[in-house]
Amino acid sequence: MIDVDFTTVTNGDISIEVATKGSGPLVLFVHGWPELWYSWRHQIEHVAARGYTAAALNVRGYGNSSNPIEIERYTMREITGDVAAVIDAIGGGEAVVVGHDWGAPIAWNTARLHPDKVRGVVGMSVPYVPIGPVSLIDLFEQVYAGRFFYQLYFQEPGVAEAELGEDDARSLRMIYHGASGQGVGTFIAEKPVDAKMLDGMVDPDPLPAFFDQDDLDLYATAYATSGWHGPINRYRAQGLDAADIGQIEGGDLLQPAAFIGGELDPVRRFMPGADLYDFAPNHCKDFRGTTVVPGAGHWVQQEAPDETNAALDRFLDDL
Repeated sequence: MIDVDFTTVTNGDISIEVATKGSGPLVLFVHGWPELWYSWRHQIEHVAARGYTAAALNVRGYGNSSNPIEIERYTMREITGDVAAVIDAIGGGEAVVVGHDWGAPIAWNTARLHPDKVRGVVGMSVPYVPIGPVSLIDLFEQVYAGRFFYQLYFQEPGVAEAELGEDDARSLRMIYHGASGQGVGTFIAEKPVDAKMLDGMVDPDPLPAFFDQDDLDLYATAYATSGWHGPINRYRAQGLDAADIGQIEGGDLLQPAAFIGGELDPVRRFMPGADLYDFAPNHCKDFRGTTVVPGAGHWVQQEAPDETNAALDRFLDDL
């Protein structure tokens, strides 16, 4: 287990658990789905050793952070407010923010909505596209008409929670394998519209090479405690984001920005006929480059920590 200190930051009635290590300027890591602060274990130690305060929060809904029931508590405006509160409490009002999966849009939008608090931003796996007046869910309903897509499956409250919560460890094993470089293709494989999330996916034995049984136990214990409703509610809040942030003019980021992704990440193929990685520089006015890590899948910072850390080093050194 990585040696970190834990602190709690409050944002109104929300409590956010944050793991910290080191001292110096703040580099704040924001995880995605279905992960935890622990997803950044390799980066925390590396960045702290380089003279920074490395901090990784549990996003609301995860781990020991608050996990309200209501979907409207998981909007991008609410969650970026949590990130801003952590930056104020630990970074003195300024940080480099690094996000992966859902953490990437959270990082990008923290830079957009709280620009004075973010001096640089790095997104992993999900490039920056400004939230518009049409939600991604509406777009996915058109693109995936008549076939399964996990974000559409998540929209009915309680359905995915019941499936994934039946056996937390099994669900996590299958999702981590399915979106990794080892399980390439299984996460967004063609299946009927009435399929379930885990149908057709592989329960790996042995575990994927990038985490062991102790890692899995840590994740599974956290999900058994908090449940799955908070993490999945983030997907359900996308229409609320379109009605809110989607009405704001502009959206280009002015801070230094960079993108990191795994070569085999299924996110690249979410929109048929397009490589989503190509969108990375489009709305970043000071884009410092894309790093594509060969052989890695979606969990790039866990599957390829050395390559990910090297890309972070280049970005931090360039600030």
